Amino acid sequence: MAEEKKKPKAARPSGVHCPQHPNQLLIEDYHAGDMVCPDCGLVVGDRVIDVGSEWRTFSNEKSSTDRSRVGATENPLLEGKELSTYISTASLKPGSGDANSGYSKWQKSGMLPSDRSLVTAFREISTMADRLNLPKSIVERCNSLFKQVHEEKHLKGRANDAVAAACLYIACRQEEVPRSFKEICAVSRHPKKEIGRCFKLIRQATNTQVNTVSTSDFMSRYCTNLSLPPNVQKAASYIAQKAVELDLAPGRVYLSIAAAAIYMASQASDVKKTQKEVGDVVGVADSTIRQSYRLLYPAKGQLFPQDFHFATSLEDLPKH
Repeated sequence: MAEEKKKPKAARPSGVHCPQHPNQLLIEDYHAGDMVCPDCGLVVGDRVIDVGSEWRTFSNEKSSTDRSRVGATENPLLEGKELSTYISTASLKPGSGDANSGYSKWQKSGMLPSDRSLVTAFREISTMADRLNLPKSIVERCNSLFKQVHEEKHLKGRANDAVAAACLYIACRQEEVPRSFKEICAVSRHPKKEIGRCFKLIRQATNTQVNTVSTSDFMSRYCTNLSLPPNVQKAASYIAQKAVELDLAPGRVYLSIAAAAIYMASQASDVKKTQKEVGDVVGVADSTIRQSYRLLYPAKGQLFPQDFHFATSLEDLPKH
């Protein structure tokens, strides 16, 4: 389909007007780039910039090619405001190695070194957040924290990917959508030990405040992934809370207590889950769940809410 020409449009006089007819609306001829007085035909202004689209856009066009040439939105976290030019080498002919290397050199020189490392880290943060299904607000908070750490050089010598993973862990806790270290490690290329070190250094260097993590922060998500009904989820949360209050599992991390509570609640209901099924979702070993469950079992009579409907009596619950 041929592109239709734009029709001339009447414009109100601003700084430009006809000297003979100052109050007359001028006609903007986009094709010629002129502003013309409709009464006398005088060309008042020429080379008028067309601020509209460069081409027509069709709603039924299914081409995957991005025809926009204006680039991405401005990123306030970058010093260069992300206005550097990107030179694509995808359309070059095969075998033109010299041209590829030359274009790559121009591309690298078009961005500030500090911005280049930030862009790489922001891309890694976005990838990890997508794999964890995290909202955009957490990504923005994580980007701001990483930029602060990067500019102040608190963790100089540490891998940027590990620092980015630690920043994402902190951002999740600050936004009250916590993720465990194991979940962060699953989408990162660095071990838990390295991410934990970066987490402690960031907190000390920036005086960052994070909310305390408890079993209730994870219970809803874990029970949903296990397809447990609301009454079992409520019972598991109650069991974990009572176990912490009674100090039944001293020294045990919150994930171990949460897993044991879910296992106990499911065994008392008609939707029973094995230790392996619970461990695969929570991210703890079967032996860990078994040890924590043994600590909770002697006080099983005090752990369930009063309105819980038992499909399996307390006496018939597994002992390990």
